[in-house]
Amino acid sequence: MVYLLFHDVYANHPHDSGFSSPAADRYKLSVPQFDRELAALACLAEARGEGGSAIPFTLTFDDGGESFYTIVADRLEARGWRGHCFVATDYIDRPGFLTRQQIRELHRRGHVIGSHSASHPHRIHACGRDVIATEWRSSVACLRDLLGEPIVTASVPGGFYSATVAETACDAGITTLFTSEPVRSTQHIRGCRIEGRFTLRHSSAPGLSARLVADAPWSRWAMWAQWNAKATVKPLLGPFYARVADWLMAQKAAQL
Repeated sequence: MVYLLFHDVYANHPHDSGFSSPAADRYKLSVPQFDRELAALACLAEARGEGGSAIPFTLTFDDGGESFYTIVADRLEARGWRGHCFVATDYIDRPGFLTRQQIRELHRRGHVIGSHSASHPHRIHACGRDVIATEWRSSVACLRDLLGEPIVTASVPGGFYSATVAETACDAGITTLFTSEPVRSTQHIRGCRIEGRFTLRHSSAPGLSARLVADAPWSRWAMWAQWNAKATVKPLLGPFYARVADWLMAQKAAQL
């Protein structure tokens, strides 16, 4: 199984759904981009003779932007697929984010609803243990009350994973925690399964999702190498990392 990580999908402007910032916009796909990725995945599954629950990938979506309801869900269901939607619960019912009614409906339609923390801390791994624990407990309780059943899946906001983040998630009842590390191997902490994911960005080459799922591992290795290079740079730049990344993105966009 390959877990793919998406964020919001927009029809007109990246700020239509989810968080509004240059950093958040890097991870948002336009509708044509998203449709191309779904088509490439469908072609791959068809070529292998796989369908329905047999497909070798899972589509996950972080933040809880309203585009999961208005754009994404219908497109997945048209192919017989369902997604994992991870919600930052403090933002429920805010403009650009899912409403309580939409979350209930998505759950009824078979999509997996999970936690993405409560407030989506900028660097959750740098928070104190009590703060991290409260983030998970509050988010899980909110979704549990909303859906009437235990919430057992979650994803790490911003990809800032640590053992404390995993342990406190487990203490809140999470049994599967998704990170942003591009790996296929599974770890276990206190009975909680830790799964990596491969991220799709606005700047990703068309059809990257299918290449990440395909048997040839080159695309996954390249993403893993890039991830580890960033992991080296991030501690050096600290809070300035996002600004540098935004500047590089602007330079790249100006060249297109």
